[in-house]
Amino acid sequence: MLQSLHIENIAVIKSLDLDPGEGFAVLSGETGAGKSIILDSLNLLLGNRVSRELIRTGETRATVSAVFGGLDGGILAYLEERGFTCEDGELMLSRTLSADGRGSARLNGQAIPVAMQKELGQLLLNIHGQNDSQKLLQKSSHAAILDAFAHDEREAEAYRAAYRTYVACRDALRECDRDTAAAEQLRDVLTFQIKEIGAAKLRVGEEEKLTAERNKLQNIEKIAKQVKFTHYALRGSEKSAAVLLERAAASLRQITGVVPECEALAERLISARYEIEDIAETVAEMGGDEALAEDPTAALNRIESRLDTIARLERKYGPDIAAVLAFRDGAKEKLDALENADSHRASLLRDLTAAEKTLRDAADALRAARRRASSELTARIGEELRFLDMPRVHFDVRLSPLEGKEPYRADGGDDVEFLISTNPGEPPLPMIRIASGGELSRIMLAIKSVLSGADGVPTLIFDEVDTGVSGKTSRKIGIKLKTIARGAQVLCVTHSAQIVSLADHHYYIYKEEVAGRTETRVRELAGEERVEEIARILGGMQVTDAQRESARELMKESWE
Repeated sequence: MLQSLHIENIAVIKSLDLDPGEGFAVLSGETGAGKSIILDSLNLLLGNRVSRELIRTGETRATVSAVFGGLDGGILAYLEERGFTCEDGELMLSRTLSADGRGSARLNGQAIPVAMQKELGQLLLNIHGQNDSQKLLQKSSHAAILDAFAHDEREAEAYRAAYRTYVACRDALRECDRDTAAAEQLRDVLTFQIKEIGAAKLRVGEEEKLTAERNKLQNIEKIAKQVKFTHYALRGSEKSAAVLLERAAASLRQITGVVPECEALAERLISARYEIEDIAETVAEMGGDEALAEDPTAALNRIESRLDTIARLERKYGPDIAAVLAFRDGAKEKLDALENADSHRASLLRDLTAAEKTLRDAADALRAARRRASSELTARIGEELRFLDMPRVHFDVRLSPLEGKEPYRADGGDDVEFLISTNPGEPPLPMIRIASGGELSRIMLAIKSVLSGADGVPTLIFDEVDTGVSGKTSRKIGIKLKTIARGAQVLCVTHSAQIVSLADHHYYIYKEEVAGRTETRVRELAGEERVEEIARILGGMQVTDAQRESARELMKESWE
């Protein structure tokens, strides 16, 4: 519900705060006092378009902010889906309008799109009046409102579950059909790819090995030269390292009798000689006949050709051989799936047929529950309209199966719309197209009385719902407002003493001059102040004691 409202720099409002409280509240005051400006401010808060001329003369911007509390699960779920949390079930909504036409919206201090503010506003607050455009008038919400009135949760949940299964099966079949349409072309492509990669007989690590072999062949002359020199230096001459080590060892052995430790040194020299000879033989093999068994040019051409093949496949299928082979394996899996496409599609079609039957049965059950509820809803709203002295107005619920390619929607298989006929003999029309003003407000009041919060909106505002009606009808309107206020917060802008006298809270809107400028103010009335205001509404220019007494009688009169 609306806990507090702050308005700043809107028309003749410099600064105004309103804390409406629970139950039924009325706003009264003389014509032109600023009641409609409060409603204009609320429309700004709800994200509706307003003229920048609404900004108070001399100011650069206007602000409207409100705190809403006692939020229900539906509103909290809406906010949670969009990343917002509300401590203690409260939120603060605000909107600022600048003189240059720019505006900003905020939720709990965080900037939000005006479109989101409009959606949220429709969940929090409905204004019924000259420009009624809220949830109850929107056809898209009628199915959900009818379901809430019907209490058909079991049928609705069964339908939603069946619809989810149906959509999953339908989408799977569509995807399969899209694949089938290109299956032949895809089959040829996959077959070619698999053969091309398979023919190359790739091996993981092959590319690195070939690259190293190519580098060796490209430097074969340099290798041969250095190998020859190294072998010569280590073992291939009378002054080679191996010969010199052997001579050095023999020399040390000649003095072992005098220097015994020379024997160990001689052994080490002999070991070094063997190591040198082994290195020399290993180096010799690098440039020997076996290394040159194949013509270097032919070998290099063979390697380059193989590396070109590998590079071409990597450009097409992956960054390395492992990725190319993985691509081949994936292509095989796709080809296998294509080979089994017919049986797969037949299975999907069977699943869809079964899901559609289940969905059709669920839609029929939900439709039956809705038909029962629509008959009751029509009868009860008719009673309310007659009570409000509108016997010629007829309310109807149009409920018909959806037609076309998509006979089912997420909310059911029905086209649901609330219709109104305001005069006998005239066909019922969508509520959005019926008369506006007080007549529309009373129709909305009748519907709200029956729905008892089925649309989930916690705060309702009625603007001059008493326009053009008698005192007796005004009293009935007040009784209905009071009744609705048992389950929702109700605010009413009114000039009717019969309505004002029933309110739980009475707010008086008035003007006064401050520092040479006119400002709209508000204060809550109680006791004799309230009696005086009701008497003024009853009597006009001069308030008499008789009118004061009538006001007291209206306040005391039972309405149950």
